[in-house]
Amino acid sequence: MDKFWLSTPLVNMSAQQWEALCDSCGKCCLQKIIDDEAPLMYHTRVACRYLDLKTCRCQVYEQRQSKMPDCTKVSPDNVLEFAWLPETCAYRLVAAGEDLPAWHPLQSGDHKSPIKAGMTVKKWAVSERKVPQEEWGEFVIEIQQLDE
Repeated sequence: MDKFWLSTPLVNMSAQQWEALCDSCGKCCLQKIIDDEAPLMYHTRVACRYLDLKTCRCQVYEQRQSKMPDCTKVSPDNVLEFAWLPETCAYRLVAAGEDLPAWHPLQSGDHKSPIKAGMTVKKWAVSERKVPQEEWGEFVIEIQQLDE
């Protein structure tokens, strides 16, 4: 098995290699509330309306920036800027020079392995289609200090 993520710098990866790093955990698709005064970021278990909670994949991936303008596009150039990405995020791991976990599809050969390993939001996230924005605060799962 070619472990390209260990030998290819992020900036030299093809678009296909970069996209293959995503394990489809859905964690980056959870809504966040930012308090600029504190400064804090409140991570919720409220998923973007376009996240399919059965597959943990975006239903409008190619159009996500136009349909959801505040959707963050992670790239090799900016991945290190996003400290809010989960510690298990392959983009974050590879940027730090680490290997992917055994449950990652590129390691297991099974695109469902993150779900089977319980590493996705599938069992505990709720779609924003079911939760009004003013109630997101009731779904906070983590509070993160933001660097000033």
